[in-house]
Amino acid sequence: MMQEKIGNVTLDLFWYPGNDRYSDGPVEDMLLDIARNTQEEDLNRVIAEKKDWSVLYHFSEIRQNIISWLPINRYDHVLEIGSGCGAITGALCNMAGAVTGIELSKKRSTINAYRNRDKDNLRLIVGNFLDIEPNLTENYDYITLIGVFEYAEGYMGEIKPYQKMLECAYRHLAPGGKLVIAIENKLGLKYFAGCTEDHIGVQFKGIEGYPEPAGVRTFSRKELKDMIEGTGYAKTTFYYPYPDYKFPMTIYSDRYLPKPGEIRESFLNYDRQRILLFSEPLAYNSVIEAGLYQEFANSFLVIAEKAEKEAGK
Repeated sequence: MMQEKIGNVTLDLFWYPGNDRYSDGPVEDMLLDIARNTQEEDLNRVIAEKKDWSVLYHFSEIRQNIISWLPINRYDHVLEIGSGCGAITGALCNMAGAVTGIELSKKRSTINAYRNRDKDNLRLIVGNFLDIEPNLTENYDYITLIGVFEYAEGYMGEIKPYQKMLECAYRHLAPGGKLVIAIENKLGLKYFAGCTEDHIGVQFKGIEGYPEPAGVRTFSRKELKDMIEGTGYAKTTFYYPYPDYKFPMTIYSDRYLPKPGEIRESFLNYDRQRILLFSEPLAYNSVIEAGLYQEFANSFLVIAEKAEKEAGK
């Protein structure tokens, strides 16, 4: 069967290989049960009751802060690459005219569909982006890579996978369209202070430049900017979600950066242990006073814009 319907949401299974290539295991069954039997407005109660990191991570409404302020409107069509369990999909549907999500895992797509079963502007395509991308016929006003770009090596092949991902997104943006990337900063101050690298779970591996192949990597501000601009995007704007892009409570910009004394807490490493090598608030004061906050922010939110009209056309 090439399609399934859950409420108003269509699951397009044409490119689904028949099994999920990755899974968090039995916890996903719990997440599916919650999504199937819980209304969105009751999820905070479930999060409080379960006291489980996976439930918090996938269902917290705070996750939506990363995109809820963007000027997406009912005329916009959005492509969400790596839509997962729907942490931000519902917010995108509430803002945009149409949302297409691409997700490798059928189970996660099913969780997403149950969460958003009342949305009539959502289509979920299940499969590898590399297989699906050549068959996309629409140009989108926004394309999102929220916690996805760092995994490009795993599904774009081994030859310049990150540049290839940027090029693929560029091809499917409408003139003036925007690519939205949320990703950790490999030089984030939390890593110097003793937090483990978010994906590998070992201290300092990003700072060291990932000396062993890991299939995942994050980047410094300069590395990201150079890659994006080298791919042909006309404009790149950086924002700095704090404490990070996963649970952003504040989003700073180059026009408004934190003042000394504004950051008062050391980073909680969520579901992992950490060591505390120094006071992050005091270190941030020094970083801010030196004019270096952008280089040591824990996460980036990057808006890369395609020109309204390409040169020579």
